Amino acid sequence: MYDLAILGGGPAGVAAGVYASRKRLKTVFITKDFQSQSTVSEGIENWIGTIKIAGQDFASSLEAHLRAYALDVVDIRVGEYVTRLENTNGSFTITTDTGSYTARTVLIATGSHRRKLTVPGGDVFEHKGITYCASCDGPVFADQDVAVIGGGNAAFESAAQLLAYCRSVTLLNRSNEFKADPITVAKVLAHPNMKALKGAELVEVRGDKFVTGLSYRETGTTTVHDLSVTGVFVEIGSIPTTEFAKDVVALDPYGRVVVDPKTQAASVPGVWAAGDCTDGLYHQNNIAAGDAVKALEDIYVYLKTR
Repeated sequence: MYDLAILGGGPAGVAAGVYASRKRLKTVFITKDFQSQSTVSEGIENWIGTIKIAGQDFASSLEAHLRAYALDVVDIRVGEYVTRLENTNGSFTITTDTGSYTARTVLIATGSHRRKLTVPGGDVFEHKGITYCASCDGPVFADQDVAVIGGGNAAFESAAQLLAYCRSVTLLNRSNEFKADPITVAKVLAHPNMKALKGAELVEVRGDKFVTGLSYRETGTTTVHDLSVTGVFVEIGSIPTTEFAKDVVALDPYGRVVVDPKTQAASVPGVWAAGDCTDGLYHQNNIAAGDAVKALEDIYVYLKTR
């Protein structure tokens, strides 16, 4: 019986693991790998305390930090994928693809995965002009023409970030209405280097070694247009990795774990969540780590006062 099970190997999970070790909580740390969404970035510039770090180096540093402090307190299980979480008479059973564990408390830090482009070129040019993180990769496209795919707040917020670096930003939204807040839309579209196309369905991403352009179709027609861009930033939503917990904790309509923002506690006593898998308003590496630390403080109090 462990005091705590931490599920996930991104910034939230690792921050929790380090704090669990410092607090001497007997912990099982379960993750498929340490490859968070940011590992696809060529250079992360907003991880506080580090001026710039490549995505893969970021993942390696997280793992190294955890292993340096794990000692005999945190039992690290890499290469295991959580398939089910069960509430079993005051404790929790975590089933993975290779075994099972029991713990008094659980921190869900399994993050989310980006919804990927499925058009021709979508897989070929990933990391070669197609990117899923404007805040990570925007500066790489300084003084270039880029496109943003999507029409929600995330798409417009990404466009706003890119306008600080890029020569022009064109947003393609497949529907005829934006899902983003009207105030956000108006503010971003007011920029002279910004253009938004409604009813524009992405057909293909083209290029040679790197992206050189894309094609889109006017919704409801057969008319196809070409657009010359060197970068394609995709913001068509993300899918939280929480399917295994749906029978234990409350999820919002998007599948994210509903948490108390003061403590990160989920709807069931003994379970907390942090990072991109939660219904928190903002999702960033620094926020995920901070939320996990907040959760660990509360978990420690919970364990020591019961």
